[in-house]
Amino acid sequence: MIADKMTIYEISSALRRKDFSVRELTQAVLAKCAEQEADIGAYISLNEKNALLEADRVDKLFAEGKELPLLAGIPVAVKDNIAVQGLTCTTGSRMLETFRPPYSAFVWDKLKQSEAILIGKSNMDEFGMGSSTETSYFKTTKNPHDLSRIPGGSSGGSAAAVASGEAIYALGTDTGGSIRQPAAHCGIVGLRPTYGLVSRRGVTALASSMDTIGPMSRTVRDNAIILAAIAGRDSKDCSSVHQGFTLPADLLASRTDARPLDGLKIGLPQEYFDHELEADLRSSLEDALKVLESLGATIKKTHVKTIDAGLSAYYILLCAEAASNLGRFDGIHYGYRSPNVENLDDVYLNSRSEAFGYEVKRRILLGNFALSEEYYADYFERAQKIRTLVIREYAEIFEDCDLIFMPASDTTAWKIGSSPDDPVELYQHDLYTTSQALAGLPALTLPCGKDSQGLPIGMQLVGKAFSEELLYRVGAAYEDQHSPAFELAEVKV
Repeated sequence: MIADKMTIYEISSALRRKDFSVRELTQAVLAKCAEQEADIGAYISLNEKNALLEADRVDKLFAEGKELPLLAGIPVAVKDNIAVQGLTCTTGSRMLETFRPPYSAFVWDKLKQSEAILIGKSNMDEFGMGSSTETSYFKTTKNPHDLSRIPGGSSGGSAAAVASGEAIYALGTDTGGSIRQPAAHCGIVGLRPTYGLVSRRGVTALASSMDTIGPMSRTVRDNAIILAAIAGRDSKDCSSVHQGFTLPADLLASRTDARPLDGLKIGLPQEYFDHELEADLRSSLEDALKVLESLGATIKKTHVKTIDAGLSAYYILLCAEAASNLGRFDGIHYGYRSPNVENLDDVYLNSRSEAFGYEVKRRILLGNFALSEEYYADYFERAQKIRTLVIREYAEIFEDCDLIFMPASDTTAWKIGSSPDDPVELYQHDLYTTSQALAGLPALTLPCGKDSQGLPIGMQLVGKAFSEELLYRVGAAYEDQHSPAFELAEVKV
């Protein structure tokens, strides 16, 4: 099928050569959706009619010889907590099942300027709370590599869409690993950008001090192309920084030198590997380290003493911020309103009780507990102090290392319905992806192998603030050596 194994750069070149049209490309992607979507469940809503209209419009621009961006005419999936004017933005919740935002998110405005083609809004854990896309009010998304398994979360729909060919690339959001973990489980590339590099305006808030929007793609170089399109200063977002990301021209070319990573020092935190890892996953990570060494990198053992305390601090702060952010959904201004009401108190109580799922309610309760007058100093203040220690510890590591190498998860994708009943045990799966959120650092996940069951394994590279270019260069060098060609998941339906 059209573009199944092609990168964004290759597709863009093919469109300019008129090997195929934007309409033909869009139809091919929509055909994938028609064939597989009932089994995968990557989308909450599809945008077929508008997608084809936009495809025809961009085809006319190409026919007129217009100079268009690299993403022009290329189909994308957008996570359903990112506002697109006129389309429902549900955040995977009954609370916002019918909500249509009156404006678009900054990132979608940027993609519209790039003439991207929106295929649909992808499924997600409700309000981003989950690691498996099982807490969505609408459906459970399945991993295209094995339909009995989870795709990861909360951006599981975006990851599944890219891995299955139901989109060429996607946007996700990452608070404590929601791009990186599903990217690892689905065998694609995912980036959590530096906090503030990509505007959060128009994205439903989970934890405002940690939320980021990032690209999910087939390859590392594809990922860099997308980031260049969506990064930049947004004067209407107080957390947006005065810095963008410019795509280095030489990054798109494969490196021919044998040791492109000469002089690079990569930190290896022992504590992350002392925790129990699946045998196949550990083996693939060790092999990836050997590849990086063969490319010239020096591996330096280092230590992260805040590993366990950081995870605890993350969840306290996440729940506190989530409880505050979700206070606006009260059955009054917009969103779901219970029909079972007799007075004002019923509106608040019944609307929230009926529209929020179990995991959302649990985190609201935990957050309000941490913010209560009696426990604020013991929990919220102490968590903020631990956050400062995490930031300092990363700064110390980066005095001696250029990057840090670690797993993206402690397991490959687990069976649907087998998530631990104990929430603390479930939250432990986020051990490898939460500390970067506390420190606001960029992190790149990319495939580094498969386990004995054919399930993807991902590795994670963490850098200093605004070191995305270095992350991409290292990731691309590894990709050239280890996995030069992307292959769609073989979806057996």
